[in-house]
Amino acid sequence: MNIQYTSYRKWQAPFLQRGIQRKNCGATLQKECPKLPLTRKRAHNSPPSPSARIKQKAKPTLAQELYRKLHQEIVTMELHPGAPISETELAADFGVSRTPIREALLRLAREDLVEVVPKSGTFVSRIPVSNLPEALIARRALENMTAKAAAKFAARSQILELHVFLERQQEFADLNDMEGFHLADESFHKQIAIVGRLPGLWTFAQQVKLQMDRFRRLTLPEPGRMYMALEEHRAIAAAIEAGEPDHASLEMDRHLTGLQLHIKKVVQSHPDFFIVDTDLDDLVSI
Repeated sequence: MNIQYTSYRKWQAPFLQRGIQRKNCGATLQKECPKLPLTRKRAHNSPPSPSARIKQKAKPTLAQELYRKLHQEIVTMELHPGAPISETELAADFGVSRTPIREALLRLAREDLVEVVPKSGTFVSRIPVSNLPEALIARRALENMTAKAAAKFAARSQILELHVFLERQQEFADLNDMEGFHLADESFHKQIAIVGRLPGLWTFAQQVKLQMDRFRRLTLPEPGRMYMALEEHRAIAAAIEAGEPDHASLEMDRHLTGLQLHIKKVVQSHPDFFIVDTDLDDLVSI
């Protein structure tokens, strides 16, 4: 045993000595041990350390909070197109100065959701009819791809999640809850992008369909419209579940193109909400 232990200590000695040198290097000047760096240099493209990643979310400013509230009210049609917006009344309602109100309104104006008319006031923007087909074309291009990708990559659990959203839409349609149906509709389309591993395309779609979202809410009161949209969603989900990318893309295209058929009727039903800057009879062919 003594012989084995002595041999082991002899074998271990060089490594122990290196450890002592390394330890002593930390206690003395590093220049005495230039080949034994105390710390490893970080690569220039290394991810940030955990402590650097964890940052407390900045509290939204008054202008940001006002922007979100007004944005929601405009897109959900709680504030109708053409409705006046009073800075004085908003400042009184929220108990703030007019400065954050103006900041929020300027941001909304850049998104074409409000219109500032010199010497007249600020108004919720009316919906330009010519914008609707363009928004639909952009959305079709984006969501046809998300449906195609979803049919290619969908897992069984993700298919079940799509069916959950379909059931929610059924429940909201039965209750004639148009706002609930619209939110479930949005969640269904967003989930398809997630399933297709293309969530960024849904973000792009959100940016181009602001005016279309206002228009879509006007279509929901049409008799049978919610159930029609639901059946179109079921066809999309069935194609995704069957793993048929081209079929899923085709069903999505049919679903979104169908909205264009409602434009003329909705515009004629709510003429004060729209700027008719194109021939309504030419829209179907776009």
